[in-house]
Amino acid sequence: MNERPLTVADLERWRLFGAGCRIAERHGDHVVVELCTCTGELVERHESRDRQVIDYVIAAQDPPSPGTQ
Repeated sequence: MNERPLTVADLERWRLFGAGCRIAERHGDHVVVELCTCTGELVERHESRDRQVIDYVIAAQDPPSPGTQ
């Protein structure tokens, strides 16, 4: 697991370059986030208790609502 704190800016930059992120584990006030290549291959894992990071990753997992695409 990567020791450097994960930020929303990190996640946005990661996705900007076409890569993805997914929740590997979610336990109340923390998540384990996997940063993956565009093909889904795992590159890094980060644990975070940062509420902004948690909210960002959860929102990234949810499919868009109908009519908002």
